[in-house]
Amino acid sequence: MAKAPDAFRTISEAAEQLDLPQHVLRHWEDVFGTIRPMRRAGGRRYYRSYDLELLNGVKTLLYKEQYTTKGVQKIFKDNGAQFVAEIGRRAFAGEEIEMKPAPADDEDGQDDAPARAIPAIREEDHVVISKETLRDLLRRLEAVQDNLDEATLAIDTIVALDES
Repeated sequence: MAKAPDAFRTISEAAEQLDLPQHVLRHWEDVFGTIRPMRRAGGRRYYRSYDLELLNGVKTLLYKEQYTTKGVQKIFKDNGAQFVAEIGRRAFAGEEIEMKPAPADDEDGQDDAPARAIPAIREEDHVVISKETLRDLLRRLEAVQDNLDEATLAIDTIVALDES
């Protein structure tokens, strides 16, 4: 029985799907901090479909577009993980990948197009948040993501038991 497209994948399944060795996936987790598969007790990795899109985006940038590791890190910094995941999604779908760098500000200070899916923040709307507050929010969001992953894994297990 084939897995659903949004089912979790082990590292061996992810490596096979991406046609990459497992050690490369582990290395990319270290090099690109944004790649963070869910981990079970004992450290076993489970990759979500978003993780696979992100990894495929990195693979496309490194191998097809010939970016260096530092170049891909800059793309993560300038355009965000969603941008890289979209590249991976398009590569999976066999669509044309068009690299558009984040637009520079025009002389009048206005962008022609948004660089990300996140709406632009006007300077007068800018709010200063401490790094510690942001770290706390990140920890809380990661905990929520872990809980969602656990719930999804439990549901997948229940569905598999019902089908057998």
